[in-house]
Amino acid sequence: MRAGSWILILIATAGVGQASAQSVAAGRAGPRTLLPREREIALARSAAPAEVSRDATVMVFTERGFEVAVKGTSGVTCVVNRSHPRSLEPHCFDAEGSATVLPMELRRTELLREGKSTEEIDREIAAGLLSGKYRLPRRPAMSYMMSSDQVLYDDEGENVGKWQPHLMIFYPHLTSADLGLAGAPSTQAALVVDDGKAVSNIMIVVKDFAGR
Repeated sequence: MRAGSWILILIATAGVGQASAQSVAAGRAGPRTLLPREREIALARSAAPAEVSRDATVMVFTERGFEVAVKGTSGVTCVVNRSHPRSLEPHCFDAEGSATVLPMELRRTELLREGKSTEEIDREIAAGLLSGKYRLPRRPAMSYMMSSDQVLYDDEGENVGKWQPHLMIFYPHLTSADLGLAGAPSTQAALVVDDGKAVSNIMIVVKDFAGR
């Protein structure tokens, strides 16, 4: 599952089989919501505290795909991803996340917009990793998802609004067992999402939305 849909999987589809997961992902294909440029920039920056986002590079989504709107100086990249045709998912990635996880996630969204299947998307990303077009993090990579203005959709296409503010720390092939976590997922502890996979991450719920 991808960055924007991981939360929704925890909310709505825990325990689905592989075939069901592929069907769910297929329902995320199609055109994406476009926003006025300045609105999108502000929404992207809202993913993290100002200390993180103010010197960030900001990307916006256009009819041509994602492009840089503001060139930053800190190595952080803020963007509004769209794992569902109507979702708005503000993220700010640190420098390592910007170099590794972010390009793969944005490419997935662009391919979903084009109507590509899960299998086609996975094959392209896997080929990109093999060729060196993409790479996995060499150290833990951070994504902030702390915007109170996020708009999330579940896998039945229902608007579920915003979720809890949280951080995602990407660590390739990490498992729940590595952290001593067992049983059903709970936000009282860290969650390992995409357990054991190349883009596995630790999701940590935090107290407040950014700017609050």
